[in-house]
Amino acid sequence: MNYERILIRYGEISTKGRNRNQFVSKLKGNIVRLFKDMPNLHVQSTRDRMHILLNGENGEEVMKRLRTVFGIQSFSPVIKTTQSLEEIQLAALELMKKAYQEGCTFKVSVKRADKSFSYDTNELNHLVGGFILPKIEGLTVNVKQPDIKLHIEIRKEGVYLSNEVIEGAGGMPVGTSGKAMLMLSGGLDSPVAGYMTMKRGVELEAVHFHSPPFTSERAKEKVVELARQLSPFSGSIKLHIVPFTEIQQTIHAQVPENYTMTSTRRMMLMITDEIRKQQNGLAIVTGESLGQVASQTLDSMFAINDVTSTPIIRPLVTFDKTEIINIAQDIGTYETSILPYEDCCTIFTPPSPKTKPKKEKVEYYESFVDFATLISEAVKETETVTLSVKRNDVTENVLNDLL
Repeated sequence: MNYERILIRYGEISTKGRNRNQFVSKLKGNIVRLFKDMPNLHVQSTRDRMHILLNGENGEEVMKRLRTVFGIQSFSPVIKTTQSLEEIQLAALELMKKAYQEGCTFKVSVKRADKSFSYDTNELNHLVGGFILPKIEGLTVNVKQPDIKLHIEIRKEGVYLSNEVIEGAGGMPVGTSGKAMLMLSGGLDSPVAGYMTMKRGVELEAVHFHSPPFTSERAKEKVVELARQLSPFSGSIKLHIVPFTEIQQTIHAQVPENYTMTSTRRMMLMITDEIRKQQNGLAIVTGESLGQVASQTLDSMFAINDVTSTPIIRPLVTFDKTEIINIAQDIGTYETSILPYEDCCTIFTPPSPKTKPKKEKVEYYESFVDFATLISEAVKETETVTLSVKRNDVTENVLNDLL
């Protein structure tokens, strides 16, 4: 069967009041950008629903991509008819014939948004179910746990029929909650933090710290791939790659060994904050999980955060490693994250980093060096690339693990 359209149901957008249209408009824009390589496809939006008119485009590919769009509660490939009972019955029969397998049971579920429709919900259930049942041999009714649930939605502009409801990504449309900078390492945590932040409607740009020759080109390529794997959820992502070698070498020459991790994180945060200002961001996102490593204790966070008044978003702060791994596997970043190419933090980790560093001490150690100039140079020499999903070579996990 060639579906003519896909019906999109909103999630949290439906809870919005007077500003709902702004969220709908952003969601529509995100969807239009996602399908810019499908010129025949047309998106129609209303306050309550959105429709994608396929116009001959590949419906399966469209549905695969829609699974990555935040702001969608669910969607269904549908057939649209008029409010004619005969049209509804024939379309319902066509759908059931396509879905039926030997021994299947079914149920008709009617939602009557247009209360002026000629038949009430129970009447239409019986009229459609009674029309289908004798025409498909072996088909039986099961109203509690049917194998096939035929959905019929009666609206003023027409009737929509579907036997499939596909769960969406949920959350809010990316771009409705402002922009933030994601501190993206090559590990498991930061890509997951980025995903969860985008789910709340935040547009992200990523910042990565590269320290050649101590970190390899393969390590850099790994982070580029992680950013690309996050891009289906937002359309594209800017990645800022910061040259960090000179700053790290200076830290290790000037700061006592057990404080180098604290100072390193402070410098990273200051650089990220400078890039945030340039890009008009409103916050910084990290993959920190409380107590996971020495730099993620409350004492460390207090000493590190002191360099900025910018809000720091930590979506994983209460998560344990198993929970983070599970999400990484779901969104398709796990296999890339565990590739054995270390980032600058892991290579320069001291054997006994301070878990309760004192802010006053690290400030004293840093006072002997003009870090402000080094930071300014690093920001100036930052390389920026824009990454988007490769449509002909999509990392299968990114989409398929969401099925």
